[in-house]
Amino acid sequence: MFCKNCGEQMNDNQAICLKCGVKTGDGVNFCANCGQPINPNAEVCLSCGVAVKKAGGDLAGKDKLTIALLAFFLGGLGIHNFVMGETKKGIIKIVFSFCFYFGWVLALIDFVKVLTDKYVVDPDKYF
Repeated sequence: MFCKNCGEQMNDNQAICLKCGVKTGDGVNFCANCGQPINPNAEVCLSCGVAVKKAGGDLAGKDKLTIALLAFFLGGLGIHNFVMGETKKGIIKIVFSFCFYFGWVLALIDFVKVLTDKYVVDPDKYF
């Protein structure tokens, strides 16, 4: 396995790259299979032929349809955020729903982002 940010070879059980400090799986500059430079918009590595996982649209390993349906029907309560491990975002949506009746707007934005593969899972962000 290679770091997708700097191309350094890594062990399979490493959490971060020891050369650049980026989390395993983050980055779009190098192929994780062979370590060769790739185009950030590429879907396949031209050196080894392995499919390149895109940065957006990962959804924490959850099914896109499931997350989209949760965002549409229960998104105002932040249920889809809790499922993807984004507890802070889920709590904010609950507060916005009960105090300001505004959580459904945030959920609708998430719904569109999920369907267009623009949603990026980040448990450390509030929005």
